This record gives sequence, C-alpha cells and structure tokens, in this order.
Amino acid sequence: MGRAEDRRARQRGGRRAAPPTRSSGMESSGTEPTVIGGRAEARRAAQGKGRGKSKAGKGGKDGRSFIRRLFTWKKIVGTFFVLCLLGMGAFVALYMMISVPEVGNGDATLQSNVYKYSDGKLLTRDGHLNREIVDLAKVPKPVQHTFVAAENKTFYKDNGVDLRGTARGILNTLSGKGAQGGSTITQQYVKNYYLTQNQTVTRKLKELVISLKLDRTKTKDYILAGYINTSYYGRGAYGIQAAAQAYYRVDAEKLTVQQGAYLAALLQAPNQYDWAIASDTGKKMVQARWNYVLDNMVEENWLDKTKREGLKFPIPKPPKAAPGMGGQTGYLVDAANNQLARRLVTQGTADNYNDAMTMVKAGGWTITLNIDKKKQVALEKAAQSQLNSKLDEKKRSVDADVQAGAVSVNPKTGAVVAMYGGKDYYKHYRNNATRTDYQPASTFKPVILAAALDEAAQTQSGKAIGANTIYDGTSKRQVVDSNGNKVGFAPENEDDHSYGPITVQTAMNQSVNSVFAQMGVDVGMRKVLKVASQLGMDTAGLDPVSAQTLGTMGASPLQMAGVYATLDNHGKQVTPTILKSVENSRHSVTLPNPIGDQVISPEAADTVTSVLTGVVDDGTAKTSVEANPNRDGRKVAGKTGTSDENRSAWFTGYTPDLVTSVGLFGESHKNFAQVSMYHAGGLPRVNGGTFPAQIWAAYTFGVAKTDLKFELNTTQGAAVQPTWTPSPTLSPSRTPSQSPTTQKPTKSPTQTPTQTPTQTPTQPPTQTPTQPPTTTPTTPTDPLNPNGQ
Repeated sequence: MGRAEDRRARQRGGRRAAPPTRSSGMESSGTEPTVIGGRAEARRAAQGKGRGKSKAGKGGKDGRSFIRRLFTWKKIVGTFFVLCLLGMGAFVALYMMISVPEVGNGDATLQSNVYKYSDGKLLTRDGHLNREIVDLAKVPKPVQHTFVAAENKTFYKDNGVDLRGTARGILNTLSGKGAQGGSTITQQYVKNYYLTQNQTVTRKLKELVISLKLDRTKTKDYILAGYINTSYYGRGAYGIQAAAQAYYRVDAEKLTVQQGAYLAALLQAPNQYDWAIASDTGKKMVQARWNYVLDNMVEENWLDKTKREGLKFPIPKPPKAAPGMGGQTGYLVDAANNQLARRLVTQGTADNYNDAMTMVKAGGWTITLNIDKKKQVALEKAAQSQLNSKLDEKKRSVDADVQAGAVSVNPKTGAVVAMYGGKDYYKHYRNNATRTDYQPASTFKPVILAAALDEAAQTQSGKAIGANTIYDGTSKRQVVDSNGNKVGFAPENEDDHSYGPITVQTAMNQSVNSVFAQMGVDVGMRKVLKVASQLGMDTAGLDPVSAQTLGTMGASPLQMAGVYATLDNHGKQVTPTILKSVENSRHSVTLPNPIGDQVISPEAADTVTSVLTGVVDDGTAKTSVEANPNRDGRKVAGKTGTSDENRSAWFTGYTPDLVTSVGLFGESHKNFAQVSMYHAGGLPRVNGGTFPAQIWAAYTFGVAKTDLKFELNTTQGAAVQPTWTPSPTLSPSRTPSQSPTTQKPTKSPTQTPTQTPTQTPTQPPTQTPTQPPTTTPTTPTDPLNPNGQ
C-alpha cells in the first residue's frame, strides 16, 4: 500500500492499515485464504469497528437506542394488524347485534305539528301531511334514473354503502365539523325510514350495518322505491307522488325526464331550490344541478345525447298552500319552521338544513311563537288600510307588482311580536318579511354613522365625526380618499338636489347621499361592514366599496328590525326570534338568548337614536309620522329609504318599547323579477316616507306605549339639541337653507346662502360633538356657525 492509500486508510479507519501480509489474509483456522478487498474492504472494516464501539457504549447489547428498539418495523406492522383484527371483530359483533327494523321509525309515521301564539292559544295545526306511496313500476324508468344519476351513479353496482364517505362522516362528527361526505341511496333511505336525522356516531354505525344487510336481502328496486317515497321534496311533499303534484300538478307516472331531473335535484336543498322562493343564486344553483343530473344520465347511457341537448329546464307551477295556512298563518309557520331547522343544525341534532327540515316536517312538534295576537292583527290591519286598499290593479298595472313585508320586535327581549309576509300565503308564497333580495337603501345610513361614532372616526381634516360635523352635501360630489384622490364614486342626491355645507344631523334628516358616501370612506368601508355585521346584517362576502354606503346589499325587514333593535337597546345585540318554546317527545331543543353582547358602545347607539329622532320630527318622515294625529306624544326615531329605480322603499323606526321595519318591494306578478314602483297607488314615486311610513305609524301608534322616553347617554343629536328654525324677526339673509330642518332651500341649488359660513364644508364646528350645547331652546343657533363667529 502506498503512502497515499495508507493516509486515506488512517482517515477512514482511525488507524494505520496493516500491511498486506499472507497471515493477515488467512482465516484464523488457517484452512481457507481470504481475498483482501482493497480500499473498500478496509473502509468497511474501519467503519464497522467505529459504529460497533459507539452503539455498544450507548444502545445496549445490540448497539441500538431504546426508541429504535421500541419502534421496529415488525412491531409497527404487528400493531397495525392487531388493530385491524380488533376493528373487524368489533364490526362483526355490531353486524350480528344490529338487525333491520321491522317497521319504520317514529319520524316515518307522520303527525301534525301544533303552532301557538305567545299566550298559548292555538294558531294552527299543519293539517294532514302530504305523503302518498306509489309503486316503483308506475314511475317511468327514465325518471327513476334521474334520482340515481343525481345521488349515487354506482347504485346498481355497489353493496349499499360508501365506506370512505361513512368514515369521513364519523370523523367529522367526532371532531365537531358536522356533515361532510356523501352516502349512497341505500344509506339515505335507511336514515330516512329506519333511523333518525340525529348527528351521532351510533346512528352512523347503525346506518352502515343496516344498509349492508338491506342491500343483501332486498332488491335495488325495493330500495329505490323506498328512497323516492320517503324523501322530502319541499312544499310539504313527502314522496315522489306528492312532489309531482306539488310542483307540476301531475301524477308520478306522467312525469317527464326533465321534470324528474328537477325533483331529483331538489333533494339536495328543497327550500333553496324551490323555484317559487329561490333567490337568483338559488335558481342558478338548481339549474346547474339539473344539468348535472342529465349529463350523468348521458354518461351512464340512460339518456340519448341528442335528446338531452333538446331538453329545456321545466319551470315548476306556483305552490298551493296547505289547508289552514291562508292569510298570514303560512308565513308565520314557515318562519318558525326555518328557525327551528337552523337551530337543530346549530346544536348538532341534524347534519344539515335539509335533514333538519325533514325532522321538523315529520311532525310531533308543539311550537309556541312569540307572536302577540293583538299586535299581529294590528299590523295586518295597518297594511290593509294604508296600502292594499289604495292599490287598484285595474287602474294601474304597476299596482299588481307591489309587495309589502314587515317585522315588529321587542328590543328588550328580541321577540318577534308581529310579522306581515304579504297579502296572502295562498296568493304569494314567498315571505316578504324574511326575503333578502332587495336593497335596504338609505335605512343603511344609520349604520354608517354608528360605525363612525363607535370607531371614533375623523374627517379628513382630523375632526371627530358627530351629529354637528359639517359635510358638503353637493349632489354628484366626487368622493375622495384620505390622500385627496377621487375614488370614482359620485352619488346623486334624491332629485339631484344640492344642499351645500350641512351638518350630519341635517344630512340624516334629508337622507343626503353625498354626505354619507364621503363619511363611509372617512370611516373605512371595511369597518362599516364590520359594524353592520355586529348589528345584525349579513355582510359575508361583500366587497368593502363606496357604493355600499347607499345600502346596495340585500337585506330583509327581519334583519333591519334587528339592526335598529340593537340601536334601541343601547348597542347590546338583539337577534330577533319568532320561537318562544319548542317541545317534541323525540328531540330536545334549547333556544339561545336573543339578547347578546355589547357590540357597539352605548354612547354610539344612543347618539344614532338621538339623530334619528330628527328624521321623524324634521326630515323625510315628518308628514307620515311626526304629524300623525295618533302619535299622542310618543318618542320616535327612524329612517326612510328608497332604492335605485324605486324598486324598494322602506321605513324602519322605533319607540322605546317597539321596533318595526316595513319594506315595499317591486316584484313582477308575471315572472317575479324586480321592477320599479313608479306611479303605484297613484303616487309619482313610492318612497320610504309614503306607504312604508304610513303603515308603520298606523300600526305603532295603535299598540306602542305612550309614556316612555328614550334614556339616552349622549349630548348630540336632535333629541338633546334644539332644532333651529327661522324666526320672523331675523333678517331675510338668514334663509331656511341654513337650517337642519326639513324645509328645503328657497333658492336654487346653484345659489349659496347670503351669510357665508366661516368654516369650510369638510370642517366640523368648533363645538365638538362631545360638548353639551351652549344654546337654549329660545336662542336659535346657526348650524353652519354654532359659535356665532
């Protein structure tokens, strides 16, 4: 070995390699020579000695550490097989113990639900439930295939279970994630007919075992017949025969493949996909589901591709209400059922809304509503006298397109004490009180002010935003950001009227768009939407853009009643609830407290209330509310709203003890599309100060208490500051255009007041919003120059 090799051997082996003598190449027995492997052999020998010494010193006799000796591959594989054997043994035990029930569950034997008013008196029973069993042979084969294509394409080939889906469902249940993962038609039938909708591991395991046994003992046609005859399709219809009548007025044997595909699509979400009440999003989703079903049929060779391309979506017939649901009753029952179903999902009793509604419709419930019968009757009479009696479809076709909805809430308890869903549940199936597809318009402006006050927002000049802050009320004024850059939004005021420099109080009174568009940017639209959500609006998925300041999102009278109830409750969240109590022999339901946490400060909420009293006394609601002869001294705060193209009009207002939101919606009586309400009821334009405010006043002034006052923790707004009105002794140069009252300027919008304000439009008065007013009711104050400079 040369010097280089000798050196490398020392480096690798830790010592000098022995010279290659003959004796070193022989075995110790001396009987067989061993060929030296050169450098590789020397390296392996040296490394082997080093490792052996290290392991012997640290890992015990075999040189391995404790962890490596504990987790050997043999032990891991052995443990895995033991667990598998235990699992198989447990499953075999379950399989032997669980048998297919001889009869269906309690939910399969349907009963009536009982609905009561808040005082315990009967509102209604939901009558005989709509179910009729039909032999599968009477259902056309293509229609049968639509259900298989929709829910379980492998139905005719599988063994009745989806092991991966079931395992996923069990894991989700254990982890509290709810229902995620599919199941076969067999499993769904077993759940509907033999078991319950309860979200438990026990139920899922039983479902698995019974499904396996059922698939072995019954034919696929038997299982499919059971599935389509026990499923819930919406509109109170159980089974395909009832569904065929409810949606297409035909028997199941007369269904076409496209109608069958719609009914099959419905099973995923009956209420969301019911064409009569579906939102635009819901309609798109059910059409996509319908296409999915038909495409799967083509894929499985159950439908000719050419014929499929010629099929058109079959619009269902309008629904027929069940007996005993006429007038407002059907709306109240539906609202109660929907809230109960959502609660069953929230508390984990049902996997999803569809399963929960199936449980509700199965019957056996005694449901007491918060509805006060006296207030309910008063609200219905107000809508009839102030709106319906003034609409004449023969004189004006637009009158047939006017829909009204209203919700009345007790702000101290959150109880929905009255609800108006439309003219008649039989004539208009959709509940106008809970629909969220129309814009709340300017009734959103108090939310912007609430956000400004709660977030301690400032104008771009660094002044705190409050009731006395001065803004530029010029119509079509460009909104600018904090850097002075235009944001590309310049909203027009109603009738394109320009107000010039005005206070926030006056801007709220007159519902000035340009002021609140700028205020929204000053606060930050992300913060505005956050406060809107805290107050009770559904703002999920909304983009924080300036256009939202005009209330361009969707909202329902129920939501807006909750928002204003939270303001009335001094910023403590109120979630309106129609449910007072729920009883059922098989299911336990706990109802949450409608009164939640403090979501905005009491000062912010009370300041908004104070400002909103000015809308009633000096603003857009003055004629219908403030001057109403039945007001009888009641303290009132509220806001009007009229959306773009006059498609919706609102008045949401409150007394210390009652909050009511009234909305009017332009809906085509022909195709249910949103339309304008111009000239409805003989008015040039239906705005919030007309029919909505009139309905509100007729109802509220008939049921609200007269001796209550707003207990406000604020020094701002119309409720605590005197409203300046022009005095006959003042000089003509001080015109009403300088006043925050409802009187519009006597000069054209291009003229400016003869008395020029010392402050610029974007600057607030030197009297900060947190300071009490220095004037008295007998001393008029110029809102543009509160310190008399």
